[in-house]
Amino acid sequence: MGTPYYLQSPRTIMMKVMKNMKHQPPALPPPAPSKIILKPRHRTSPAMWCAAIVCFAFSITLIIAGVAILIVFLAIKPRPPAFDAVNASLNSVYVDSPAYFNGDMTFVANISNPNQKIDMVFRSAVVELLFRDRPMAAQALPPFLQRRGQYQVLNVHMVASRVLLPPEVAMELVNQVRSNRVVYTIRGKFHVEARFWFGHYTYWMYTVCELELTAPPSGVLVARRCRTK
Repeated sequence: MGTPYYLQSPRTIMMKVMKNMKHQPPALPPPAPSKIILKPRHRTSPAMWCAAIVCFAFSITLIIAGVAILIVFLAIKPRPPAFDAVNASLNSVYVDSPAYFNGDMTFVANISNPNQKIDMVFRSAVVELLFRDRPMAAQALPPFLQRRGQYQVLNVHMVASRVLLPPEVAMELVNQVRSNRVVYTIRGKFHVEARFWFGHYTYWMYTVCELELTAPPSGVLVARRCRTK
């Protein structure tokens, strides 16, 4: 057993401490601070700036155009022309063998322009006569101008000659003539140009009229229903 620690001389104690320090492992150096690697920033190319400016200008133009169209629409309040078959006469209906149809009908069409700030130009118009969705006759109308708030009365003569019908359709037509009630359909297609102030626009107008007439040779109009789109 060695000499107690408190009885040893200071020199001996110092020598032991230095000896113990020699046997200790060397201290590790402190870890180096981590570095955050940032990617280099790429500058926006002039082409991208030009594309963005063009897109922005185009968007602004669309917004301005939409607002202008809305203002014009609210100012003029456009309405489509109205089509009505005010009168009609059924002159003849004849079905011969084998189911060939011959017919003659005249109707009076009233086309009115309800707009107070728009003139209507009917560039082209075709009117068809149908029975049970079967075309019987067609008539092209000449172009005409219709001023704002005015109406136009047209006499349309529809003549059908040897139109072949399915047997069941021909039989139904014969039965309607015998019962003194013949139902025809008038279908119209109009290419309309609307003129207002400093501009114009065009569109197609479609009309359908269901006409109920008495039997020929002096058939008269007893009921009608017209719609326009």
